[in-house]
Amino acid sequence: MTTVRQILDSKKKSQIISVPPSATVFEALQTMAQHEVSAVLVLENGHLAGIFTERDYARKLVLHGRNSKDTLIGELMTQNLLTVSPSQTVDNIMALITENRIRHLPVVERGTLLGIVTIGDAVKAVIDEQQHTIDQLSGYIAGDLATGTPAP
Repeated sequence: MTTVRQILDSKKKSQIISVPPSATVFEALQTMAQHEVSAVLVLENGHLAGIFTERDYARKLVLHGRNSKDTLIGELMTQNLLTVSPSQTVDNIMALITENRIRHLPVVERGTLLGIVTIGDAVKAVIDEQQHTIDQLSGYIAGDLATGTPAP
């Protein structure tokens, strides 16, 4: 079973994209666009303070008629975050994502932020695991049919 650590290790972008709570929503959106991500972690003095997502932007700023250049991230960020440890499995994080209707999970180990895993990362890991199983079964079946014994 794939772990969160394996997902982080396989990600091309291991960089943590973040803004401080004092950044404006406009600055956070610029950062998100520059890095082509849909969320930024909010770090205060090096510690995880929250997350700001495109969903937060739509629901907490746009729908309330606020201005992105005058509103601070600290006012809109999601503060009560679910986090995961690097030893958790894909099944664990898929359950958290589904039950809580979230798309991003910060990865924290002993108080240190290691990165973030997304629903896309989790789905890719599940697909990769399933493909591996399919390949193994296909090899077994092909070996069995051709020689009467399982493939090595």
